[in-house]
Amino acid sequence: MTILPVLDAPSNYTAASHERPAKGARPAQSRRMPRKRKLRRWLGWGLVGSAALVIALWLAVHKIPWMGPLVANSLRAVIGAEAVTWLEDTAYGLEDRFNRVWKKNEQPKAYWDVKTAKKASPQPSRAPQPTAAAGPAAPPPLPEFSLKDVGPVHKAWKAPGDGEWLPIVDSRQPNDEVRLLKTLLHPDKNRSWADLFVVAVDLRRVAVHPMAGYQEPKSDKPEAAAYKRKAKIPESDHANLLAAFNGGFMTEHGHYGMRLDGITFVDPKDKACTLAQYEDESLGIGPWTALKARESEMLWYRQAPNCMYVDGEIHPLLQAANVRHWGATLDGDTVIRRSAVGMGPDPNTLYVGISNHTNAKVMAEGMRHAGATTIAQLDVNWSYPKFVLYEPKGKDGQLIAVALAEGFEFSEDEYIRNRAMRDFFYLTRKVAPKAAPEKP
Repeated sequence: MTILPVLDAPSNYTAASHERPAKGARPAQSRRMPRKRKLRRWLGWGLVGSAALVIALWLAVHKIPWMGPLVANSLRAVIGAEAVTWLEDTAYGLEDRFNRVWKKNEQPKAYWDVKTAKKASPQPSRAPQPTAAAGPAAPPPLPEFSLKDVGPVHKAWKAPGDGEWLPIVDSRQPNDEVRLLKTLLHPDKNRSWADLFVVAVDLRRVAVHPMAGYQEPKSDKPEAAAYKRKAKIPESDHANLLAAFNGGFMTEHGHYGMRLDGITFVDPKDKACTLAQYEDESLGIGPWTALKARESEMLWYRQAPNCMYVDGEIHPLLQAANVRHWGATLDGDTVIRRSAVGMGPDPNTLYVGISNHTNAKVMAEGMRHAGATTIAQLDVNWSYPKFVLYEPKGKDGQLIAVALAEGFEFSEDEYIRNRAMRDFFYLTRKVAPKAAPEKP
């Protein structure tokens, strides 16, 4: 019998499916593949989770007024401020990209009918001046509050009525003299949906009051800890209440100063833009370095980031990219809702602006177009910037807040019954002092 030699299997030999190699004989590559798949799977789920978190944050901020701040502040405590900043920037960036595709052919939108608003303009009745026999003469009436129309920012990119100043009628006193004016601007030539609502306040007829929130501005000063924060508009001011608007950044976002009722909550910063009221009831706005010589005369002050404009000159950093001065943690180029205050050559007019979908530079240029020459940005984000008016509701005439225009986040109890977490300003009619009775 011939014995055949045993031949080695060729190097490319593959065992049949029923001849499974021993575990130790499997190629190393087959053991590594599942790990790669798992890694890719985890990365994929991580990206999906991040996207879902961004979308959830966007929905919370835009659809539920109280949820946005709660979500953002809770996330800061869990994942850190930098991570939340990235999420906010990403969410707003995605929204802007979507809008630039979806809304690119939209025309700028008008929020009110100019003709109707002009017809509703109050026609106050002038009472006859008392004669000498009837007692001391009353002070002469103030000149009517009016501003020259500024027109649209971009003539080829406007909505009907852009840049026309219209009276804001007080529903409780519809024949009262004009104290507030409003106009709408579309300041971004690349975004038709970017709106800027500006309210002009007649400081001869209107008083401006600051109010600390129950939490902001945070302070580590003992005198501030003992201060009782009302955090809502006092009932004693309800009869003459006209409007209210948001305050400034939280303390952690810049440590901008605030003083109120003789209490310093946060020390002033030299470079910060400052809105202040003096003992003579006049208002001033400008860098702290320009105002601090009169600090002893100030009744209150509230600070903001660097002035966007000073005496008509734009801040150089507004021309630079990736600057965070006017967005707290967010980039100054972030397209977002913003608020600002400003004053022009006339010391009797305060401008308050609330924007939709603007970066810092566009906001500043829009306020400048409206008439302000020195401008301070107050706050950013979807939930905080707002301007509300007050009108009676129902048979009992209870005051409720109403938005200046549709689309703003607010509640009917805004600033008036619900205590506000953050500081704000409110506006009341100035009541003319009664003449002293004649001596017999």
